[in-house]
Amino acid sequence: MAKRKRPIELLLWGATGFTGKLAAEWLAKRYPDAHVALGGRNQKKLEAVRDELVAIDPKCAAWPIRVADGLDVPALDKIVPEASSVAALAGPFAIHGRELAAACARHGTDYCDITGEVPFARELIDRHDVRAKESGARLVPFCGFDSIPSDLGVWALQSWAREQLGEPCASATFVLVRARGGISGGTAASAMNLMEEASRDPHVAKMMRNPYALADADEDGPSKDARGAKKMDEGWTAPFFMDTVNSRVVHRTNALLGFPYGRDFAYEERMVVGRGASGLVRAAVMSTGMAIGPRALAIGPIRALAKRFIPAPGEGPAKEQREGGSFDVHVVGRNARGEIVGTCKISGAGDPGYSGAAKMVVESALCLSRDVEGPGGVTTPAAAMGDALVRRLREAGVVIDVFRS
Repeated sequence: MAKRKRPIELLLWGATGFTGKLAAEWLAKRYPDAHVALGGRNQKKLEAVRDELVAIDPKCAAWPIRVADGLDVPALDKIVPEASSVAALAGPFAIHGRELAAACARHGTDYCDITGEVPFARELIDRHDVRAKESGARLVPFCGFDSIPSDLGVWALQSWAREQLGEPCASATFVLVRARGGISGGTAASAMNLMEEASRDPHVAKMMRNPYALADADEDGPSKDARGAKKMDEGWTAPFFMDTVNSRVVHRTNALLGFPYGRDFAYEERMVVGRGASGLVRAAVMSTGMAIGPRALAIGPIRALAKRFIPAPGEGPAKEQREGGSFDVHVVGRNARGEIVGTCKISGAGDPGYSGAAKMVVESALCLSRDVEGPGGVTTPAAAMGDALVRRLREAGVVIDVFRS
């Protein structure tokens, strides 16, 4: 069935979850005329979500509901072929996303999600890349706040550098300057599930140490995961905890596109923790915590204790907290001599991990169904959508600007 003739343009899967509801609200406010279906496991909860959306725009009353368990392959095989694209928001994806992504690969349906789970993405590549290429499905994990600013920030920076400087930046550093927001139970559950996988499977643990784990390359390249305190123009920085995810995404983009960033391109991620002597102390303490934290959480009793202090799946920050949130990211590019030559700024209003993630995954799914053509396979936001997604996110209120440093 040709994608453009499918009755459902976008299947929003996991619409009753915390971030799923936010994504549904974004659709209702911005795209009430779109052919959207709300999907998940519970008919009554999905109907309740739809009733709330009708209060935003009465046109949402026409949005159909599709019910299936995420592990029910026959049910998914009936639903997925109806849709041009799927936005998946039900995690942990290693548990709840496997069969949905597999169904999309079989039926030529484009797929994106908000995962930050590297082993899950590696599994998609190993098990479904060939099939997706045959069916034409583009499977695009990492379409939430976890990775879009990293992947698109480097893409925009390097596009600018090639045009303005005649060559790409030799290295780039993602710097989280500011982020105001909360944590949801879904994100916490995904992190805990990943730690459990790493504690059980040495292959997963090794993958989490390899910046090129998704790029089908050796871990002997120039990129290394961020370590220690480092002073930058923005202030004292510590390693950003998503470095071990996002660097893998950025390097996969580079590899998929034929290395436009260069084969020796190096990348790391850091976060600003303060200025002056107090900033240095905080950076040193946080760097130590980042180094020992994953090892501690790999120990069962410590992980069980940590679970007592995190929100349950389906929970998240209150509306006032979400609306008061914001984020500001700099992707700083350097030439081969280590000189800063350009910076891409990505910023926006609203809680980044939830309001931001909901907006980004919806715009990604619509970009796939409306804006870009391309071959199937397991890909990345920048490799699959590039400038088209940059334009769409700008129209949605996300600032993505590159300037000479």
